[in-house]
Amino acid sequence: MSEHNHVVSKDGNVTMNRVTDALDRIDPGQKELILNNFEQFKAYLGKRIQLAQKIGLSDEQLAIAAEKIADYLAAYEEPRNSEEKLLLELWKAGNKEERHRLAHMLVKMVQQ
Repeated sequence: MSEHNHVVSKDGNVTMNRVTDALDRIDPGQKELILNNFEQFKAYLGKRIQLAQKIGLSDEQLAIAAEKIADYLAAYEEPRNSEEKLLLELWKAGNKEERHRLAHMLVKMVQQ
């Protein structure tokens, strides 16, 4: 896969509008495994955050990416467990600033 398909380029620049494309490329079976179990979801997100940190993404860039992922999940995926249902309800109830804070909190949660 060429670099132009990736959310993060080799120099560490983040192309946020490619987040949806990247999520759409995940194999449906793999996506189901990740989303069916909240611990699996946290582990998957945690690994992606570790990779992003290794190439130098800031906490703010991570939160912006988490927002894009949450927007995608809220729009295109049904919650598969009670934790995802709660996150969806919080996401829907929040304004832009509150969603951004929640994204920071999600990043922080999976870093621990």
